[in-house]
Amino acid sequence: MKEKVLLVIATLDTRKPWSPQDEADEMTELIHSCGGEVVNTIFCKCQPPTASHLITKGKVEEITALCGLGGVDCVIVSQDLKGVQQRNLEEDFAVKTIDRTQLILEIFARNAKSLEGKMQVELAQLQYRLPRLTGHGAEMSRQGGGIGTSGPGETKLEVDRRRIETRIDKLKKDLKLVTQSRQTKRKKRQDQMIPTIALVGYTNAGKSTLLNALTDAATKTHDGLFTTLDSLSRQALLPDHRKIVLTDTVGFMHDLPHGLIEAFKATLEEVEQSDLLLHVMDISNDNYKNFYTAVNEVLKELKAFEKPTILVLNKIDQLEDPQRLKEFKDNHSWIVGVSALKGQNIQSLLLTIEEAVSQRAQEVDVLLDSDRMDLINLAYAQGQVLNVEYTPQGIQLKAILPDKAAGLVCKEDIRQKKTPPLKRLTKR
Repeated sequence: MKEKVLLVIATLDTRKPWSPQDEADEMTELIHSCGGEVVNTIFCKCQPPTASHLITKGKVEEITALCGLGGVDCVIVSQDLKGVQQRNLEEDFAVKTIDRTQLILEIFARNAKSLEGKMQVELAQLQYRLPRLTGHGAEMSRQGGGIGTSGPGETKLEVDRRRIETRIDKLKKDLKLVTQSRQTKRKKRQDQMIPTIALVGYTNAGKSTLLNALTDAATKTHDGLFTTLDSLSRQALLPDHRKIVLTDTVGFMHDLPHGLIEAFKATLEEVEQSDLLLHVMDISNDNYKNFYTAVNEVLKELKAFEKPTILVLNKIDQLEDPQRLKEFKDNHSWIVGVSALKGQNIQSLLLTIEEAVSQRAQEVDVLLDSDRMDLINLAYAQGQVLNVEYTPQGIQLKAILPDKAAGLVCKEDIRQKKTPPLKRLTKR
């Protein structure tokens, strides 16, 4: 049975590009992803917000009256609440009351499948709760089910500050080990000189579906927010037979809580360390411009905004206004419209990736020792071999290779190697 939710859209800044209705639409999607049903939506301006309740006394009374009529299991506020604000609202409404960050954390807790994902979610939950311990009463010992109660799994929320701090320290240490393991795998790929490409985008833009279309990864997909929490890397072949590694990442969102970015740093490192980004955008959504801006803001926070990027305009099969495909052309060197679900224009995207990767490559013409077949194999695996000729002097190789591979091969060009002068040995 779906939990009945009264949604409160609290507007703190009217200058934001997101309208109250935009906020309501996204919050409704988040609630649906949590298995809830919005039965009423209340809009209120909080300028300035009140210290005790965030929203005004009149709105508190209005919502209290609606809750008193019955049929409301939970009140969800679109802004983050301080501990005292959450306590006061819950006492007045007499129903469970949570905020936007708690709702997002709930979705993360339900969707986390891997050990790493569960640790990251638990860390984010505990870091959120720690500063809110003071002044909390009944809601901190809430044991019931429903939205906002999927906890880390120790003793639900009945933990004190010291135990939370101890657990946070333990999780950080465990995640550091996970990060080291991920770095080892990444270094192995770097040593093999395989270009790495990260898929980024607003949540539910279709990144996992695109990964499936490009790599046959068979990743589970679902039409919902934050379905993918664990990064997944898969190899693919470009049309010129060069290997690449594509990595799916957790979806972004506007005003993504900083604690979530911190908790998911191990996963998001794949974005920072990648050679190329695929910014996947749901071009069929009417709010696509705000999605585009929100993703760029997160990329700036990750210091990845300046990376070479292909803008992938997804879900063109659902697009009613084709003019949208032309809006970004002036600002992007590489832009492709696709339908990841239908497989439309996937080959065009691969060719664009090939072009982008080639700009980080160079043509080499070298003469190698006849026993350096390892370098010939490297050229076939990581680049485009134009010609190989076996001569008495050695192996003549012409190829287009990524910068790192090109540097390694050119270093072994026997025509460039100089014989070091003989050192004169002198007796003492």
